[in-house]
Amino acid sequence: MSRFHLTFPCEGDNLAGTLDTAPAASGLLIVTGGNEIRSGAFRGQARLASEIARAGFPVFRYDRRGVGDSEGENRGFRHSAADIRAAFASFRVVAPQVERVVGFGNCDAASALMLAQGAGCDALVLSNPWTIEGPDEGSPTDASALPPAAIRARYLAKLKKPREVLRLVSGGVNYRKLFRGLARAAGPKEQTSSLAVELGNGLDAFSGPVRILLADNDRTAQVFADQWPPGDSRIVSCPNAGHAYVEPDANEWLREQLLAALRG
Repeated sequence: MSRFHLTFPCEGDNLAGTLDTAPAASGLLIVTGGNEIRSGAFRGQARLASEIARAGFPVFRYDRRGVGDSEGENRGFRHSAADIRAAFASFRVVAPQVERVVGFGNCDAASALMLAQGAGCDALVLSNPWTIEGPDEGSPTDASALPPAAIRARYLAKLKKPREVLRLVSGGVNYRKLFRGLARAAGPKEQTSSLAVELGNGLDAFSGPVRILLADNDRTAQVFADQWPPGDSRIVSCPNAGHAYVEPDANEWLREQLLAALRG
């Protein structure tokens, strides 16, 4: 296995990419979420790419326009379809043995793949898709900003932790914020966001296999579950996992999900 850095064109700009080589005919295209560079937070995506390549599958990562080492204007995930397609095309050129590409994205990167109808990929692994209207990137930090179902899930998770129960009975919480959250948690299910509808339409236009991964402890995943039609058999949940799957068991689970998708 070797790692190469390269540039490739996208609508007049040069984008930076990284290829981890491996011999398999199936390869992984990692679409980075938010404004992260292709190495990921604390080099998490670089490590993931190395692990997948050691298992025999090539991996291509890149910085979209206006992020990291890439030229151009950063227009957010909603306008990144051309970047994904350019990365897909470059992947096929620099790894000519690849006949099948699995696209993977977490958070708004998953949403970008859905909006782009897969952007040419043959299969998709979509993790914690972003469905919240408003800023392009981020994650809700205030419980009052979450839908009722996500707030209920958050409080139930807290009540399972003895330290959180002790904080509650000892007065170590902001009761005004707590009561505001409880009032919202008791409310009805919110209307599906227009972004969630767009994601559903984009995914409906994709004909390949799809895995939707949800981290149980992640608010973005909880919001998605509240917004998405129930009973989708493509959804797989990871217990006790946070947004980036940094927990050792969750990290291994994510890797196995990706390898399963690559093996087809």
